[in-house]
Amino acid sequence: MIPSDVKATLSFSDGSPAMDLPIYKGTMGPDVLDIRKLYATTDKFTYDTGFLSTAACQSAITYIDGDKGELLYRGYPIEQLAVKCDYLETCYLLLNGELPNAAQKADFDNRVTQHTMVHEQMQFFLRGFRRDAHPMAVLTGLVGGMSAFYHDSIDINNPVHRHIAAIRLIAKMPTLVSMAYKYTVGQPYIYPHNDLSYAANFMRMMFATPTSEYKPNDVLVRAMDRIFILHADHEQNASTSTVRLCGSSGTNPFAAIAAGVACLWGPSHGGANEAALNMLEDIQRNGGVEKIGEFIAQVKDKNSHVKLMGFGHRVYKNYDPRAKLMRETCYEVLNELGLQNDPLFKLAMALEKIALEDDYFVSRKLYPNVDFYSGIVQRAIGIPVPLFTAIFALARTVGWIAQLNEMIADPEYKIGRPRQLYIGATRRDVPPLAQR
Repeated sequence: MIPSDVKATLSFSDGSPAMDLPIYKGTMGPDVLDIRKLYATTDKFTYDTGFLSTAACQSAITYIDGDKGELLYRGYPIEQLAVKCDYLETCYLLLNGELPNAAQKADFDNRVTQHTMVHEQMQFFLRGFRRDAHPMAVLTGLVGGMSAFYHDSIDINNPVHRHIAAIRLIAKMPTLVSMAYKYTVGQPYIYPHNDLSYAANFMRMMFATPTSEYKPNDVLVRAMDRIFILHADHEQNASTSTVRLCGSSGTNPFAAIAAGVACLWGPSHGGANEAALNMLEDIQRNGGVEKIGEFIAQVKDKNSHVKLMGFGHRVYKNYDPRAKLMRETCYEVLNELGLQNDPLFKLAMALEKIALEDDYFVSRKLYPNVDFYSGIVQRAIGIPVPLFTAIFALARTVGWIAQLNEMIADPEYKIGRPRQLYIGATRRDVPPLAQR
């Protein structure tokens, strides 16, 4: 943080003394008012539901400019990283602050590759779930359960432990996600293959069987790798803030990441791509492209409670830069697989065209977001809709770890403890049972 020469003066009309608030400047983005001494000085809290105007930490990892539609990882534009780097290079960047050189990349890739297998007894843990359990329910349990299997990396305050846990989580998440999928469809687990790239290995574990080997398609592998890159981090969103808050208590890294997985499950967060595909399937069942006008009319009707999923974003007031990249990838995948005329994809493209041209959506800046396109791509590849959010969690794991490590290394960090505006009953005595 860079102190500003300007200070803000907070004054009160109730006779309380005024106080000066320091102002700090980041390298980019809005200035922040330092209110850490507000309560001690004035006996007052701030009130900010949803944290719309509150910076809860300082971070050097990811920067978003929602008005410009800009996303930077460690200063690098996402559109350059998604084209010029692979996912593990992006992981190295988020964890270490700089892109790796050739030797560093080879070493990091090897470290991750050597940790892709999971403890064999985790299979017995997995079998305790019902076959029809949602993959996110399974993944939340598996990630949290890692702390019961890897005792040598559970001290969150030990940098060596955090490094080992980071490598293990990045390496094992594809294995866990594929195990969760195979379990729900009743197929044998496929062990990781060290000769394949990170994304190709994941796809092989997903789609190979003992009777049929999976041959990675370069276009599809590149698409999956790009999905991982685009979802690797996104500043202080709900799940990242959850990881930070959970980790601030000193819990182990696996528990903190499991908390992030649980938070990501929500339909307003990581479940948005699943919700978008479910929306498209509902439209398709009710008439498809020919009925899309009726659906749009319902979306515009405030009394209908019909929502357009996969469009708009809390932060971006411009076209989400990730969506632009995912849109290109979407068309590459559809062309590769010959699915341009698939009814659901034709419906999706018709909906996209309306949203990009209709004044109602353009004026409200409800552009298609990354969830809309990534859901289409994953469905085309063959990934079932309930698994979409688990893949999001796989990709976001490195961002959560980087944010957690940054928080632990911050000398100002302390356990998170939000305050409240209490509106309940005032003090009262408990009456005897007979008088209640």
